[in-house]
Amino acid sequence: MRFVLYQPDIPQNLGSAIRLAACLEVSLDIIEPCGFPLNDKAIKRAAMDYGGCADVSRHDSWEKFKIWRASSAPASRVILFTTKSASPYCDFLFQPDDILLFGRESAGVPEDVHAYTDARLFIPISAQARSINVINSASMALGEALRQTNTFPVRP
Repeated sequence: MRFVLYQPDIPQNLGSAIRLAACLEVSLDIIEPCGFPLNDKAIKRAAMDYGGCADVSRHDSWEKFKIWRASSAPASRVILFTTKSASPYCDFLFQPDDILLFGRESAGVPEDVHAYTDARLFIPISAQARSINVINSASMALGEALRQTNTFPVRP
C-alpha cells in the first residue's frame, strides 16, 4: 500500500505524512512542486526522528509519477480521495497494492488527475464542514484500507 500527496502546500502536513507512513509501514510518494521549498534537509526536519524508518519517494511532477507507476506498479490502482465524488470510502473494497492519492490542501487535484484515477472516494462529513485536514483524511483512509486488507503492521 502506498499513499501519495499531490503538490502539498503545508510543510507540517508533510511531516505528519512521513510519521504516518513510518508508523503504518506504508510508502509515501510526494508529487512536486510543493507550496514550500522541499529538499533533503526540509524532509529531515519535517520527519523528525521518523525519517529513517519511512519509505519516502519524490517525483518532480505528475507526469514523472505516472512514468514511475507504469514501470514500478502497473497493476496497482490509483484511488483519489476528493470532495468531488459520490462514493464513500467505507463502501469501497481496497486491495493491498492500492495507491491512495490526496490532493493539495488549497486546491485538490486538476481534472486530468481526476480522469487518470481508477476510483474517486469521499469521506462523509458534516454538511457544515468544508473538508477534513489532508493527513487526518489519509489516516482514516489508510486505516480502513489496511483493516480491509489485513495489512496493519504487526508489533512484536
